[in-house]
Amino acid sequence: MTHPKFASFSTSKRKGYGLIVGDGVIDLSVRLGAKYPTLREVVEANAFAELLDAVSGHQPDFSVSEITYEIPIPAPEKLICVGVNFPDRNEEYKDGQAAPTNPSLFIRFPRSFTGHDRPLIRPPESVQLDYEGEIAIVIGKGGRRIPEAEALTHIAALTLSNEGTLRDWVRHAKFNVTQGKNFDASGSIGPWLVPFTDESQLADIKLETRVNGEVRQSDRTSRMIFSFAKIINYISTFTTLVPGDVIVCGTPTGAGARFDPPIWLKPGDVVEVEADGIGLLRNTIADEVL
Repeated sequence: MTHPKFASFSTSKRKGYGLIVGDGVIDLSVRLGAKYPTLREVVEANAFAELLDAVSGHQPDFSVSEITYEIPIPAPEKLICVGVNFPDRNEEYKDGQAAPTNPSLFIRFPRSFTGHDRPLIRPPESVQLDYEGEIAIVIGKGGRRIPEAEALTHIAALTLSNEGTLRDWVRHAKFNVTQGKNFDASGSIGPWLVPFTDESQLADIKLETRVNGEVRQSDRTSRMIFSFAKIINYISTFTTLVPGDVIVCGTPTGAGARFDPPIWLKPGDVVEVEADGIGLLRNTIADEVL
């Protein structure tokens, strides 16, 4: 089944959002922007069906080559990331401990992410830029202490993330990864939002990361230590989730840091994160221009 794909974008004149149809874009922001200024308001109103009705029979307004992809939700209140969430990833730590009983979490700022087909930026402070391919869920219906049995009904849409990390900077302090996770444009989210309508979209899908065509990470969501429902339940225990919040749900084993010697991303590399039914997120690497 092919799901509709809604993307946020910018052009030389303005920012907007639209429906991706093949190699074209039907501009929804010019048609419904007064009612829904961004995809965040679309998510909150659960208005994806309304958007599809509004463009029924319309041809693309321009080609994808004429847009720059932005992160799908332009100003999420929260971007929460799950640390260790695949069995093989847990085993990387070689500490003899069983799988954790609660998820490891950290926060990222929107500015630390860029969009599809845009470069991840390697800062001058470190060459240890690494990739982490992940599935991200977007909250549509907010709540506090959401029961696990009801959690999936709070998901509005799915997208992908390359949760890029500066490895040496996550080790600057004893219990703190924040600084290594938040360099500007060091990660990506996108390319688009796929509306979430059925549990089968997440239950057992393949997640794969490739660097220059070489498979580096590959696993299935059915093997996650913490299910998507459990993640929502746990996070909403301590903070109120609101529409547009993005939860990045964990990466499989195989990041560059785990090679001997480590293989860091460098300018010219191409990283692709792909998941069944969601799409393919592609980024190159570039050094920061000072």
